[in-house]
Amino acid sequence: MSKIIVFAFPVFLLLIAVELWWDRRHVRQAALQGGSAISSFGLSDTLNNLSLGLMSQVTGVLGKFIGIAIYAAVFGTVALWPDADLWKHWYGWVLALVIYDFCYYWLHRAGHEVALFWAAHVAHHQSQHYNLSTALRQTSTGALFGWIFYLPMAVMGVPPLVFGIVALVDLLYQFWVHTEHVGQLGWFDRVFCSPSNHRVHHAVNDGYVDRNYGGIWVVWDRMFGTFEPETKACVYGTRTPLNSWDPVWANLAVYAELWQRSRLAPRWGDKLRVWLKPPGWMPSDPHYRTALENKGISTSAFDLAQVRTYGPPLSTGQAVVAVMQNGVLTAAGAWYLWNVDGQSLPWAAAGCAALTLGLWALGRYLQHQLSTGSVVVIQSVAIATVLTLSPLPL
Repeated sequence: MSKIIVFAFPVFLLLIAVELWWDRRHVRQAALQGGSAISSFGLSDTLNNLSLGLMSQVTGVLGKFIGIAIYAAVFGTVALWPDADLWKHWYGWVLALVIYDFCYYWLHRAGHEVALFWAAHVAHHQSQHYNLSTALRQTSTGALFGWIFYLPMAVMGVPPLVFGIVALVDLLYQFWVHTEHVGQLGWFDRVFCSPSNHRVHHAVNDGYVDRNYGGIWVVWDRMFGTFEPETKACVYGTRTPLNSWDPVWANLAVYAELWQRSRLAPRWGDKLRVWLKPPGWMPSDPHYRTALENKGISTSAFDLAQVRTYGPPLSTGQAVVAVMQNGVLTAAGAWYLWNVDGQSLPWAAAGCAALTLGLWALGRYLQHQLSTGSVVVIQSVAIATVLTLSPLPL
């Protein structure tokens, strides 16, 4: 499965480059006509999206040991129809894809309506831009609990191979909907997840939050009351902005906040509810809000007018270094993913740690917390570690 991602990644990068070209053309044409248009790209944001995408695949190697093992164990022990001919025919695979997308809907919905699952999902929503690179901005902690929602497929007897392939199809489909350059599509928007529907999903505007969860089909949202059409311009990101390019912190920030919220909660029941209630839930204790504010956790109501786009400026030299470092790390990550299948868990963990260190250093560099020399040294160590674990053939 990791090799499929290695093949897909250059295609993703090519499509992102095409969208970037089209975006720049759109902005230039607007300027020539005396108007203005805001680019849907930002350099640091795009590099951060790519970093989070690579980190999710690298850490996902370890997560698959959990999810696949549990799915296979349930399939092997309690599957109701493991040998059914249905799963051997194309229509069985289509049915499996529909069932998978239905399970995905509920996982995705939980990822917005339950604080613990939001902590895992939030990394995908932190970008304040919306383009194809945003699709690659994925969580590195989703594998911890996400497998729970797919166990019904194992009980039904969907073979692990079929499950893995339809999961990949569902994920790949969602790449193209992350763009501002495809408008509304009429009847298609009413049936399928589309760019218009998914823009709503990523927006923080009132009326748009927690809507349009479907992966391929938006009919689930229509069935369960979570559909919202696009009727106004979208503002992207999260209502509590990350304001960081650190990909490790992007994955851990909400967990850290939930820990503080839980620790400060006055009653044991509330300490648990903080994790299981919707994001931002607070017990009724009058002193709790003050305790959160003292820890730097805002409890103010969201104000769309106060939203500001994060982005410490880069010099031309810094931008060149950042792009080069991201490219080298991507190549090292592809090498790791190509060689990781069949390797031992310690081997996989060592390579994962090395690449995560390199991606962390790049994020810190983008926000001016590491010098050029420091980031080059750290990334050289990270890449050397990956190549040492699986050296280039001579």
